[in-house]
Amino acid sequence: MSTPTHTAPGRDGRIVVVGSLNADLTIYTERLPGPGETLQGSGFGVNPGGKSANQAVAAGRLGADVALLGAVGDDANGTLLLSSCAAAGVDTSAVRTADGVETGVAVVTVDAAGENSIVISPGANGTVTPAEVEAAAHLFDGASVVCLCLEVAPETVTAAARAGHDAGATVVLNLSPYAPITPELAAATGVLLVNAHEASQFLDGAGIPDPGAPEAAWGPVAERFAERGLDRVVVTLGADGSVVLDRTHDAGAPITRIAPTRVLAVDTTGAGDAFTGGIATRLAAGDRLAKAAAYASVVAALAATQKGTQAAYPTAADVAAALRTA
Repeated sequence: MSTPTHTAPGRDGRIVVVGSLNADLTIYTERLPGPGETLQGSGFGVNPGGKSANQAVAAGRLGADVALLGAVGDDANGTLLLSSCAAAGVDTSAVRTADGVETGVAVVTVDAAGENSIVISPGANGTVTPAEVEAAAHLFDGASVVCLCLEVAPETVTAAARAGHDAGATVVLNLSPYAPITPELAAATGVLLVNAHEASQFLDGAGIPDPGAPEAAWGPVAERFAERGLDRVVVTLGADGSVVLDRTHDAGAPITRIAPTRVLAVDTTGAGDAFTGGIATRLAAGDRLAKAAAYASVVAALAATQKGTQAAYPTAADVAAALRTA
């Protein structure tokens, strides 16, 4: 796969990520517990995480120019997160240290197949406000991509989407953890990233085609998203790859199936964030959405081959090597 170096006219190739930073308290076990059940674990770790920090680190490790806006507590977990971001080259000058509030925490359980369950306590993430986004307007000027998720307050996400849209950036919204979004947020979103379950929820329970369905079966899905003001959507299908729905004039094809990258999954925690970081990196470099999604598929697959989140994310060289052997 070639690596274009051009960016959109008037854009400088930067990625701005607004949102969450969490410490992941991760325990490994043979299977996920049922309600009221206690299981014996086989390992534990405290790792840097949070969807937004993960996305920023993923893009940074791929060589992108990335800035992160958010908040951590004045504690060891906050120091851990800032250090991990800095090691990936992420600009954290807009990450505030909140007084009297702990850093956000995610309690993660990972089974032997690499699948996970996650519970989040927002901590300092809950203190990030629209006013902070407005005060950081300089971050958005000239940026190519703005990455968002729903781990901070909805009004903060909307303010960041509006700032990115008004600055001419492509706003990439990862609709996770799932929540309904306002028409204002949808209108500011350039690319929506959802898994199959989130896609169905967003479309009021509408069925999503089976992984083996032909591309034509996704036409009505694309139309339903377009009715909500979203012309560019990526639906991830786990081990079955993803589907790119792109109704814009320069899409190349309105529906593109992205084949999965086959690996032995060890821990899928944060793989979706690696996918988002990969897409953002290639969109910032000028790729079409389908090509960016194909690259991101490799990034996410490689991220799942190691335990943990940010430390498991591949570099651009790792992805290039995987593409050569594909």
